[in-house]
Amino acid sequence: MSASLALTHLVPLAKEVDDNKVTPGVLGFIVFAALAAGVWMLMKSMNRHMRKVDFEETPDAPGAAEPTPAAASGKGAPKKA
Repeated sequence: MSASLALTHLVPLAKEVDDNKVTPGVLGFIVFAALAAGVWMLMKSMNRHMRKVDFEETPDAPGAAEPTPAAASGKGAPKKA
């Protein structure tokens, strides 16, 4: 009941708006600000998680050669007869 009463009071105010001009208004700003805050919080969380990663690459064996393209693709090296 109160929603319809509020709408009847706001309808005359809506007619004062220029029909040829479209703006996002306050709701658009609130949605944009919420999305920006969410992205900022996700970036902070990702940065915090990435700092926890401890990656140390082990050196290759000195006698190991570079992998061949067949070995890199997972097909294996050709067999000798």
